[in-house]
Amino acid sequence: MQDTLYPLLAALAGYLIGSLSFAVIISRVMGLSDPRSYGSGNPGATNVLRSGNKLAAILTLVFDALKGYLPVLAVVLWGAPLGLGEGTAAMVGLGAFLGHLWPVFFKFEGGKGVATAAGVLLALNPLLGAATLASWLIIAYFSRYSSLAAMVAAVFAPFYQMLIWGMSPIVLTAGIMALLLIWRHEANIKKLLNGTESKIGQKSGAAATATPPAGSSKKHPHGVGPKPHGHSHHHDSKPKGKKQ
Repeated sequence: MQDTLYPLLAALAGYLIGSLSFAVIISRVMGLSDPRSYGSGNPGATNVLRSGNKLAAILTLVFDALKGYLPVLAVVLWGAPLGLGEGTAAMVGLGAFLGHLWPVFFKFEGGKGVATAAGVLLALNPLLGAATLASWLIIAYFSRYSSLAAMVAAVFAPFYQMLIWGMSPIVLTAGIMALLLIWRHEANIKKLLNGTESKIGQKSGAAATATPPAGSSKKHPHGVGPKPHGHSHHHDSKPKGKKQ
C-alpha cells in the first residue's frame, strides 16, 4: 500500500507546489497588473518583463525554477527512508511541471514551463540540467530566439540522459516535458516560420513600428506622401531677370 500511496502523495505535492503561479503572485505583491491580462497573456518571467519591472521578472524566473527544483531535491535527499527513489523524484518533477502549465489555484491558466523544467532537470541530474542550460545558451546566442533555444534544449534533454547516463525514469519525464513544452510554444513556432518572432532584446512589434506607414514619407514635401500645411506648390516658373 505504502509503495503506491507515498509516491502518489509526493507527485500530488509536486503538482500543488507547481501550481503556485509566481508570475501572478509576485505581480500582485508588487502592485503590478496580472500578467495574464497583457502582452502574450502568458504568466511567465518573459511576459512579466513587459510590465517594465525587471525585479519582478527576475523573481518570477527564480521562483518558477525553484518550485521545480526544491520538491524533486526533497525526494532525492530525504525520500529513501520512505522508499521513494529516482522514479518518484521523476514523478514529482513532472507533477511540478504540470502544475505550472495547469495551476489548480489559478483557473488552470499557466505558463510554458521553461524555468520549471530547468529546475526539475537540475534536481534530477545536475549534469543533465547543466548540459540542457548550455544547449539553451548556445542556441540563444547564435539564433537570438529564446523560444527556439528553449524548444531545442528541451528536445536534447532526454537524449542527453539516455545516451550519457542510460535509460531511467528521468528519460520519460524529460521526454514528456519536452513534448508539452513544444506544444505550449505553438504560437512561437508559427511566428518563427513567418519570421515575426521577437529576438532576444527586441521588443514585440519593434519591427512593425520601425517601418513607416504606407503613403507616408519623411522626405521633402516634393516626394511621395502628405504635404505639410502652409507649404505652397505654385512656384514661379519664370526666371528672374538679370540686373543690367
